[in-house]
Amino acid sequence: MTTGPAASLDCTTCTDTEKTPVTLLGLGAMGTALARSWLAAGHPLTVWNRTPSRARALAAEGARAVENAAAAVAANTLVVVCLLDDAAVEDTLTGTDLTGKDLVNLTTGTPAQARARAAWAAECGARCLDGGIMAVPPMIGVPEAGGFVLHSGARDLFDQYRDTLAVPAGAVHVGEDPGHAALHDVALLSAMYGMFAGAAHAFALIRRDDIDPTAFAPLLADWLTAMAAAVHGTAEQLRDGDYTKGVTSTLAMQVAGTPTFLGTAEEQGVSPELLAPFFALMRRRMDEGGGEEDLTGVIDLLLRRPECPRRPA
Repeated sequence: MTTGPAASLDCTTCTDTEKTPVTLLGLGAMGTALARSWLAAGHPLTVWNRTPSRARALAAEGARAVENAAAAVAANTLVVVCLLDDAAVEDTLTGTDLTGKDLVNLTTGTPAQARARAAWAAECGARCLDGGIMAVPPMIGVPEAGGFVLHSGARDLFDQYRDTLAVPAGAVHVGEDPGHAALHDVALLSAMYGMFAGAAHAFALIRRDDIDPTAFAPLLADWLTAMAAAVHGTAEQLRDGDYTKGVTSTLAMQVAGTPTFLGTAEEQGVSPELLAPFFALMRRRMDEGGGEEDLTGVIDLLLRRPECPRRPA
């Protein structure tokens, strides 16, 4: 049984003035936000969710809710998947007819899973883009919030649906390799968690003193923003292979200052466990002869494969 307005038109029947119909599988917090953004923009939307009540709620807002994934996939050419994990994608799409469908998988996964899923989709007769959502649900459909969605796979497929994919948040194509959206996603989130770790240590240092954290927070945010520009220098050094290029503060100078950070943590009764591993890598790189470099050489220490590129002698 279906509810809501008449069945969505397949995009092959749309005129230039009509919005591309979308099928969306998965209506968790993120999926629901995606759905509402497409509805608000006037896109015919067919939805399915394992928990029917979520689909019914969107039907009341103009979506077409169907009772199973196969019916949802059959409704439109563009099929967007936003589920818990790759196993859920496998379970949901098994038994559906993907022939001639354009699949956009926004489910968080690893690069290897994305590549395998794209190959599987091709075997099923579908084209596939993988995606990584760099936003939380409240940022979806709010352009000024700064969220964006990374996409990888065939560029012509991305270009065909660019306007539709950009409705929830900015759409960015990061390569033809299906795994590159997932790789960019995890790389960016890893940097985010590193920032959160540093912020956690900073707040811990002031926690027992008479310092208002809400007064400290703007200083911390401004400092992190100012330091973020350093990633451009790191990128240039990695590209050129010269880790001494444009160095302002050498690794040796920075290693010499680490006892102050560790000593302050001890005085404040704060565990050094968030900083100590990075400091250990810095010292190791210096001991290997990288004292005149920037921090970039630490990256090579994190690489497990001996054939990974190193700075020329």
